[in-house]
Amino acid sequence: MNLVVRVWRSGWAQAAVAVVAFVLAATALWWRGPDWGSVLDAFGLVIWSWIILALALNVVSTLFRALSWRLTVGQALPPEHQPRLVHVLSSFGVGLLANAIVPGRLGELARVATLRRHLPDAPAGTSATLVGTVFAHRLFDLVPASILVVWVLLTAEVPHWAVVSIMIAAAVGFALFTVAWLGAKRHDRTVVREGVGSLRQLLSMGRQGLSVLKAPVPLAGAIFLQCLGWLMQLLAVFVAMQAFGIDAPLPAAGLVLVLMNIATIVPLWPGNVGLVQAAVAFPLRNYGVAYPVGFAYGIVLQAIEIVCGVGLGLLAIAREGISVAMLRRMEDDEASSENAVEEVHELMGELDGSAHDTEAAREGAAVSR
Repeated sequence: MNLVVRVWRSGWAQAAVAVVAFVLAATALWWRGPDWGSVLDAFGLVIWSWIILALALNVVSTLFRALSWRLTVGQALPPEHQPRLVHVLSSFGVGLLANAIVPGRLGELARVATLRRHLPDAPAGTSATLVGTVFAHRLFDLVPASILVVWVLLTAEVPHWAVVSIMIAAAVGFALFTVAWLGAKRHDRTVVREGVGSLRQLLSMGRQGLSVLKAPVPLAGAIFLQCLGWLMQLLAVFVAMQAFGIDAPLPAAGLVLVLMNIATIVPLWPGNVGLVQAAVAFPLRNYGVAYPVGFAYGIVLQAIEIVCGVGLGLLAIAREGISVAMLRRMEDDEASSENAVEEVHELMGELDGSAHDTEAAREGAAVSR
């Protein structure tokens, strides 16, 4: 069993499995997918100015989400160790890029490690607390997601096969939020020491990061910003519909957004390409949208999200002086979830080393000129 785990943790093994899964998915799409000629024809009718507007709305959505995390971090850390807003935005961007190019949860740890570098005088336990804020921040998505699900079920033409998936996802999300809320209500605030792994440490760091759940005003602000982020994303989905000439109401865009998120919960292959597009195209047939057109629309929606994440991430790593190659090396250094704090420290060392190398390269270029 240990041998199997070691083999699976190998970057080469994971890459091989990902490639095989992607090839199988691509083969299935080509063989049993839509009429690709009609898909290409749908792209020929796109009004690209609407796509640019949809991309801008996705950028605004990301900004709102980053501000929500800023409120969460601000509530978890003492006043004298509050990070600057620009550092939070930059760290959030690094996490977006890491999630886009590295599989797994390393994007979340990368943003924690990046932000921790800007808090050198913070007390012991800060890394653990920041990891907890990431968990809390992700939980806040459950509020706008639940509102969206209820609205879609009441107003949209939801296929019968999608109702079960939506209800299961909503039930799991509600259970997670309930557990987190009860954990945050505990009064004991065990001080977490840096470098101490175990399940108890993870629970302690989670309670520290969930401090915002006990502060009504910051909690309302963080959730409100997350709701604004989801609203911008909903508008982006609706605007992209106009680019393809899809005459469907706003609830149809809400249905697309819900099913897209459900389709990406479990990464079966890189990006779940094909599955996402099918999740978009099938329900749109109830609104008179041809399957190839819906499939092309799904391709553009996923491309918009990727371009937004990668573009903002590249700007962030340029500001931080981090190399893309360093983010790729994170996958080889990934540790178990019980050692999340130690992994953050390792990533901080990698980030610092990459930043120093980048600065040295710039100085060398300046001297040569």
